[in-house]
Amino acid sequence: MDARFTAEQDEIRRTVRELLLKRCGPEEVRAAVGTGAGYDSGLWSALAEQLGLPGLALPEAYGGVGCTVTELALACEESGRVLAPSPLLATAVLAAPLLLALGTEAQRADLLPRIAAGELTAALAVPGTALSLALGLVGDNRGDWAGGGRAGGVQARRAEDGWRLYGQVEQVLDGHSAGLLVVAAHAGGFARPRVLLFLVREGAAGLVRARQTSLDAGRPQARVQLRHVPAELLGDEPIDVTDALAATGDAAAVVLAMEAVGAADRALERTVDHVRQREQFGRAIGSFQAVKHRLADVYVQVQAARSAAYYAAWAAGTDPERVGGLALAQALEALRTAAAEGIQLHGGIGFTWEHEAHLYFKRAAGDELLFGPVHRLRAYAAERSGIFALAGSEEVAV
Repeated sequence: MDARFTAEQDEIRRTVRELLLKRCGPEEVRAAVGTGAGYDSGLWSALAEQLGLPGLALPEAYGGVGCTVTELALACEESGRVLAPSPLLATAVLAAPLLLALGTEAQRADLLPRIAAGELTAALAVPGTALSLALGLVGDNRGDWAGGGRAGGVQARRAEDGWRLYGQVEQVLDGHSAGLLVVAAHAGGFARPRVLLFLVREGAAGLVRARQTSLDAGRPQARVQLRHVPAELLGDEPIDVTDALAATGDAAAVVLAMEAVGAADRALERTVDHVRQREQFGRAIGSFQAVKHRLADVYVQVQAARSAAYYAAWAAGTDPERVGGLALAQALEALRTAAAEGIQLHGGIGFTWEHEAHLYFKRAAGDELLFGPVHRLRAYAAERSGIFALAGSEEVAV
């Protein structure tokens, strides 16, 4: 294993960081999340046109750059440092891989070049609060997470002019602004239900979308109502979407882990700068041993999370074992700790709405609600690796 970054990977990190430092300061972030879309369209255009981030992990045949999820994860580490609001996660990490893996050639040729150019944003709509389960991060995704039988979730039925969807989906990342929705729905009736993915275009008849208040404003979410909405099946029947969703979930976990590591590193960095300047009893509070010990513990945790995330990013392109969920658990825990210690050590100002410290804590808590929680990420990783079975067999042998 060669853990060194290539010259191309270093260049991606450098250019993304330089652009975000110029265009995505604290005030710009606050202004962007307050817009209707929830992000700065000018920054999104720059990320797409100048850096090619939406198409970074897409093949060149579809207008992409031809890199892998590793490069995309490295770019997201930099966006995580500043909590940059953008549709990159929903579009390039969750929706585009499914289009590439399951779509027909006509669907890929129509949609992927527009996504790579930043002209089209997309969102994955999974019924209920089961996004982490649908992506195979906290359990086997072959269950009834999309709703069961005739009630609950989103139902799909054939009509004379194609497919129609009926139901409601909560917590759709960027679902209020995406030009394309990839909707998971039940088809096949009550006796033989199966989950399929469907494409719903912006402006479709019967489609009602509304942005919802979310804990982390940098991850805007929407409620999507589907009232006999015309939809297009993603791919050709018969098709099994569970493997593609699980592969997408592991790649998404890698990206999210890298993003969380970037955020944790920045939260720690800001806290260190503060304790060096803030004086108490005539000396900087960072000189007190108790403060040093607390920050040293955070530093160790952040570096351990970075090591796990980098390994997961490397393994994503070389190792068939799915380790993204475990890296994500480590990174989210590190971010939560770094953000919480940052709030405490900033003192009174750390609790104010005007300071950025609370934004990092909300990112950690919000991502756990969507893709975790940490203990379930770890439990499922242990289950897949057979740790519990191995421990049981050793106990019997003894």
